[in-house]
Amino acid sequence: MQYDSKVPIYLQVINMIKTDIINGRITCGQKLPSSRDLAVEYTINPNTAARVYQELEREGVCYTKRGMGTFVTEDEQIITGLKKEMAEEAIDIFVKSIGELGISIDEAIELLKQKEE
Repeated sequence: MQYDSKVPIYLQVINMIKTDIINGRITCGQKLPSSRDLAVEYTINPNTAARVYQELEREGVCYTKRGMGTFVTEDEQIITGLKKEMAEEAIDIFVKSIGELGISIDEAIELLKQKEE
């Protein structure tokens, strides 16, 4: 696993898990790996894995059933909101990058349309 040294690892893992949920690779209600298994899967410290789940639970993306494990929320509105939030973040990054190149939004839209063809 390659991590960006500018962003805390736990945030990168959170974003990977959220992306997997949005893309359907992880489904609503699905049981997530244990903290230890998550640590092995992402080659991170077990304390970091525990923090990942704490943050996801705090955001309402997952919940823990005592003695059973951690599960993805079954609330579709949370997933829809998550998708919108992550899309807006991606758009903000894109708009900033395009602006730094001196390209207007209209020019960027035209470039995107050309990519579709």
